[in-house]
Amino acid sequence: MSFNLPLNPEQKALEINLNDKIYGTIAEIGAGQEVARYFFRAGGAAGTIAKTISAYDMIVSDTIYGKEKSGRYVCEDRLHKMLDREYDQLEARLRETRGKDTQFFAFADTVAAKSFKSTGDGHGWLGVKFQHKKGAKPSECIIHVRLKDKENLQQQEVLGIIGVNLIYACFNHACDSISFANSLEERLTSERIEIDMIRVCGDAFKNVDNRVLSLEFVKRNFCKAIMFDSDGSAVQATDALYKKNVLVCRGSFRPPTYVNMDMLDTGLRKFETDLEAEEQKNIMVLPEISMSKLKERGEVDNADFLARVDILAALGHKVLITSFENFFELNTYLETYSRKNVSFVLGVYNLEEIFDLQKYESYSFGPLAGIGALFGKKTKLYVYPGHDEENPAEMITIEKIKVDKKLTFLLMYLMENGLLVDIEDYNENYSTIWSRTVLSMIQDGVDGWEEMVPPLVSKTVKKKCLFGATKCDI
Repeated sequence: MSFNLPLNPEQKALEINLNDKIYGTIAEIGAGQEVARYFFRAGGAAGTIAKTISAYDMIVSDTIYGKEKSGRYVCEDRLHKMLDREYDQLEARLRETRGKDTQFFAFADTVAAKSFKSTGDGHGWLGVKFQHKKGAKPSECIIHVRLKDKENLQQQEVLGIIGVNLIYACFNHACDSISFANSLEERLTSERIEIDMIRVCGDAFKNVDNRVLSLEFVKRNFCKAIMFDSDGSAVQATDALYKKNVLVCRGSFRPPTYVNMDMLDTGLRKFETDLEAEEQKNIMVLPEISMSKLKERGEVDNADFLARVDILAALGHKVLITSFENFFELNTYLETYSRKNVSFVLGVYNLEEIFDLQKYESYSFGPLAGIGALFGKKTKLYVYPGHDEENPAEMITIEKIKVDKKLTFLLMYLMENGLLVDIEDYNENYSTIWSRTVLSMIQDGVDGWEEMVPPLVSKTVKKKCLFGATKCDI
C-alpha cells in the first residue's frame, strides 16, 4: 500500500545518492553550504558529489567566475557563469572515464541571506544544469527565490530544502509541469519562501511550458506576481521593475479591445507630461491581470491566461500576472520594487469600486488606510470615462461617479491635488465598446466583434479558437 507521502529533503538526497548514474558538482555562494550538507548527511554522497565549492571572498569569486558588469554577485548572470563553469569543468575532466555511464550535473546558487549587517529580505538565484539521460546535451532550470524567514539560520534551512527539491525535480519530474511544481514545493510553505521566477530549457523539458510553471506558483500562493516579457518569456519581475516609472492598466484583457489599447495610449501621454524629460525615457507600460477572484472560485485556466499573455506580447507589451485583489495591494508591491513613479490608467467604473466602502469591510484597517496605501506616495490615477448605462448619451467622469457621502471630501481632495485626473483625449469611436460584450459575442458566435479589437487580436482568437470561440478558422 502506498500513501504517496511527499519525501523530505533527506530522503530525496539519499535517493539521488543511491543512483550511481547521477554525478556532479555543488557550488554555493551565501547562506552556507546547505544544499551540499543534505547530501553528505544522507549518506553515500561519494557516489554523487564530485566536488563542492563555496567562494565567499569577492576577489576569489571573481577570479573563478569573472567580474559582473553590474558589480552584483547575487544575480542571474553570476548564476549562469557558475553553472557553465562548473558543468563544463566536470564534464571535461570526467568524460573519458565515466561519461558513457553517467548523467552529469552542476547545481549552483548565489544568495543574499539575512545577516547582522543587512535589513532587507533575503533572496537568491538557484539553478541546475544536467543531463536527463546519459550522453544527452545539458538541460537547465533557473529559479529566483525570496527568503521570508526572520532569522539567518531559518533562511539557510529553507535554502537547503529548495535546493535539494530543485535537483530532485530536475531528475525525476522534468517531463510534467504540475508534478515538477509539486516536487519543488514539498516541505515548504509560502510563509517561508516565494518562487517568483522560473525558466527551463533543453530536451529534458521539451514537454514543459515555462509559463505554466510560473502561473502555478501564483495559483499556489508561492508568488505574488510574475512577469512575461514582450516576447512571451518569463522574466524576474522585481529586477524588471527596478528604477522604472511604471504605468499600469489592470484588466481581464479577454480579449484586448480597442478601448484597452486607447487606455494605454492616452494614459501614457498623461504619464509622460507628469515626468521630467529624462524620466520619460524610462517608462514601463504594463498591462496587469489578477488571478485573485478566479483563485477563490478555483477557476484558473492556465491555457486561458497564456492566450492573453501571447496576444498582449504580440501587441508589444510586457504582462504582469498577480494574486492581488485590490489596487492598493498592487501599488504597494510596485512601489516597493520600482522605487520610482507609479501611476494607473483605469476605467471610471473601476474608480467607483475603489471608493466602494463595502470593498473594505473584510479589512481591519478600513477604507482610509486602503485608499491611503494607493495614493500615499503620490501615485496618480488617470481615469478613462465611460458611458452612463442608464443614459448612454452621457459620459461619466470623475466628478460624476457615485460615492458614499462619507468619502466625498476625500474624492475632492485627491482631485484638487492632481492625484485623480480625467483622460480627455480619448477616442470617442471606442467609447461604446465593452469587454464583456465582446467576449459574449465571441462565445455566442455573433459577428461584429472583430471591429471592436485590433486586427491581430481577431486573427489570433479565430486561428487558435480562444476564449470559448464558436466560430474559428480551423
